[in-house]
Amino acid sequence: MTAPGGTAPRAAADTGLLSPVRAGTPVEAAVADDAWVRAMLEAEAALARAQARLGAVPKEAADVISRAAASCSLDVRALAVDSRETANPVVGLVRAFTREVAALDPAAADYVHRGSTSQDVFDTGAMLVAARALRIVRADLERSVTALGALARAHRDTPMAGRTLGLQAVPTTFGLKAAGWRELLRDAVRRVDRVLDGGLPVSLGGAAGTLAGYLEYARVDGAAGPADDGYHQRLVEAFAEETGLAVPVLPWHALRTPLADLAAALAFTTGALGRLAVDVQSLARTEVAEVAEAAVAGRGGSSAMPHKRNPVLSTLIRAAALQVPAFAAALTQCLVTEEERSAGVWHAEWLPLRECLRLAGGAARTAVELTEGLEVRPDRMRANLDLTGSRLVSERVAARLAPHVGKAAAKDLLSAASATAAETGRPLAEVLAALPELTGRLGLADLAALCDPTGYPGAAGPLVDRALTP
Repeated sequence: MTAPGGTAPRAAADTGLLSPVRAGTPVEAAVADDAWVRAMLEAEAALARAQARLGAVPKEAADVISRAAASCSLDVRALAVDSRETANPVVGLVRAFTREVAALDPAAADYVHRGSTSQDVFDTGAMLVAARALRIVRADLERSVTALGALARAHRDTPMAGRTLGLQAVPTTFGLKAAGWRELLRDAVRRVDRVLDGGLPVSLGGAAGTLAGYLEYARVDGAAGPADDGYHQRLVEAFAEETGLAVPVLPWHALRTPLADLAAALAFTTGALGRLAVDVQSLARTEVAEVAEAAVAGRGGSSAMPHKRNPVLSTLIRAAALQVPAFAAALTQCLVTEEERSAGVWHAEWLPLRECLRLAGGAARTAVELTEGLEVRPDRMRANLDLTGSRLVSERVAARLAPHVGKAAAKDLLSAASATAAETGRPLAEVLAALPELTGRLGLADLAALCDPTGYPGAAGPLVDRALTP
């Protein structure tokens, strides 16, 4: 379908309508189309400056190219439509950018994209975009780590039911649960840091990964000799310094480790955030009600049920956590590329990469709201501990009875006593005290103390202390 006059219709902006977790968050702007174009222009300018440092481009020309890159405003939609004819947006970008440079200085225009290739510009731009997005993600993760540390410290000894396979198991503390969430997010920070520390390299390989075009232009301009004198490595290093990215060992047009590492870090990050979110959803259920998301006017409303306040923050995070692994898998499978440059594999990376970045960034920002505003309800946790009439400490009682009646017999006694307590509604301590096998061994007071769930936190407190130790 075309618009009147035979032109392609204007596309509406990607507003985030179907991806609310990232709508309006800082990462959204950091990975938007115009941010991508800006990053590619920065790559072009940095390349010209690097070549000028080595004498392959006049400094004056590099200065003009840098000014044009910083000030020009290209039609992003036109570049997108134009890319249908070249399978990538760089060809059209270089043409449009060259015109912008020529308008400032026709002589400088000859030095735009000198010896370069589309993939060098796009991949370097992608690394710049990723670096900016990852720094946003990291800062938000750190905020959540701080908030969860405060919760773990405040609730170090707040008892609650530990649950396994959906059922109450043994007591734990909310402090230990919060410390666990915090540790997962710290693991995510460590993975993001590994990518930021040397895992985002410039791309400089030329047409087929040999840097031949760069070398040949440098020889034409007298910056490199006829034999390999290390110019190619000096150029890569200068380019890396100009962009703030890392120096790769080899050109990576067909060696897609940086994308695979990014995918792994982002998938882990959203998985860690998703683990937090699903726990909050579970603990916020009406029947459990041990935590609640912060009450904000207008948030969490239902279109059909006025009484509901839905856990929307954890819902958004969980949705992102379920999507990113699929996009990350698409990036990882792009390791299987062919020859010196792929026909379709490289192109397949672009959308999954951006979705991974903005979903992870949206989830990390949403987690800040969740963790900093989480409402903890110790009274409800205590009430839920009493639901089973102390049966969730049967493990403890069995261990204490074992020296009196034997380990196997103790387990059998506790199984039968727990069933009786559940059927009759009587406290477990009363049922046990009436057993003839325990007459003269443990009195009702002793059994009641053993059956107090708040007295069986295990090593929860010291584990919290260890997790919070700097």
